[in-house]
Amino acid sequence: MKNIVIAIDGTSASGKSTNAKLVARALGFVYVDTGAMYRTLAWYCLQKKVDPHDAKAVAAACRKWKTKLECVEKDGLRAVHLLVDGYYPEREIRTAATSAAVPHVAAVPKVREWMVRQQRECEPFGNLVMEGRDIGTNVFPETDFKFYLDASLAERSARRAADGVQENLAARDERDSQRAVAPLMVPLGARVINNSNMTSEQTSGLILKEIRERLGR
Repeated sequence: MKNIVIAIDGTSASGKSTNAKLVARALGFVYVDTGAMYRTLAWYCLQKKVDPHDAKAVAAACRKWKTKLECVEKDGLRAVHLLVDGYYPEREIRTAATSAAVPHVAAVPKVREWMVRQQRECEPFGNLVMEGRDIGTNVFPETDFKFYLDASLAERSARRAADGVQENLAARDERDSQRAVAPLMVPLGARVINNSNMTSEQTSGLILKEIRERLGR
């Protein structure tokens, strides 16, 4: 691993995406949303009439689809996108139907193997801020910069509701933590931040302070 990788893992609605973007912008690093990659496969399966609950069919779809990683810049943020046949389904992967399919697609072992390979292929794009659920444990366990975000179930549910999303986070937490491959867990050596009563600026500030101190900036 030649470039710096900052791993930001955590539970659903713990602020991973918001804080990862803030950190990436502040440091001039490349932002990688690994959850968007799983969402892209879930969207693809729905488009191709592949049942998200059929693990073999999902694994087969993941083997066959034509994808490419691309680093793009928008609003001062460089980010890696997973293109399908040259297209990035930015809006489509955020629909309720796609969201419902994601946990089932993400639990398929062959899918996770494929995703880890792709996510590690992001490293040549430059220094990374990568967010997800298994970055510090499975994708880049060797990185020295690991953070794990969490918040109370009530706070996370309120955040989802404020975004107009109804999701059973307790059930999602259980699925994520009990799946057979790469379960959600605190990475070894990670700094755990419970941001239940913190703003995004406060959370990202803690992360940036530690990173800058350790990098000697």
